Amino acid sequence: QVPLVESGGGLVQAGGSLRLSCATSRRSFGTYALGWFRQAPGEEREFVAAIRWRDGTTIYADSVKGRFKISRDYASKTMSLQMNSLKPEDTAMYYCAGGMQLTAAPANYDDWGQGTQVTVSS
Repeated sequence: QVPLVESGGGLVQAGGSLRLSCATSRRSFGTYALGWFRQAPGEEREFVAAIRWRDGTTIYADSVKGRFKISRDYASKTMSLQMNSLKPEDTAMYYCAGGMQLTAAPANYDDWGQGTQVTVSS
């Protein structure tokens, strides 16, 4: 497993923005993808967005399309999630994950970060 280090998150009012980042020390990428999942208390972990490192192909959950944007930076080996127009229902612990397939299924991701809390107040 390759460590993933998350940063960002915090408390924001509804309609505001936050940016999450996830750094990897991975040396080779191939078909590797990095993504974000989130989990609210009492809920199952759900997919948010993911990006294939090699070609930048992205996938998003319907609930965040048009509001969130995932990107990656080669030089810093960092993947970021820009979250705009945040809603109270976006409140959750957000986890960075890495795996060899671009997919929304958490079972296909082998590397996981510790999580960072996002709280959106109404």
